[in-house]
Amino acid sequence: MLFGKRERAIRRILIVEDEPLVAFDNEYSLGDAGYEVVSTVDNLAEALEVLEGEQLDLIVSDVTLRGDGDGIDLARAAAAKDVPVLFVTGNCPVEARSLSIGCLAKPYSDKALKAALDALDDQLQGRKVKKLPAGLSLYGEA
Repeated sequence: MLFGKRERAIRRILIVEDEPLVAFDNEYSLGDAGYEVVSTVDNLAEALEVLEGEQLDLIVSDVTLRGDGDGIDLARAAAAKDVPVLFVTGNCPVEARSLSIGCLAKPYSDKALKAALDALDDQLQGRKVKKLPAGLSLYGEA
């Protein structure tokens, strides 16, 4: 499309974050950028409910969650439903390479998060990712 906005592969996002301020910032930043934030939760049980009940294009999840379970458990469940996961965490585990599409290192800015989603969108649509934002590692389609 010449001079127009390209169609996004990522539109509907679940945010799973145990730090309330980070969750709030992510929700409003992504909403302002035109993404539909389906839900923002802080634990595995609620995340699994949303995963089962909603059509999602991406899950943005911390590895550490409140209560039982973690982001790795969520990524396993998401893989079974073909929903890609971007981990946003201070320490990306080795398991993330096989369970997620990428990892964005904390701390990150709103600009870095949006740039990471643009890069993921390009990758999911088979386009070459031109430049990775600082702190983002891509692992391929999980």
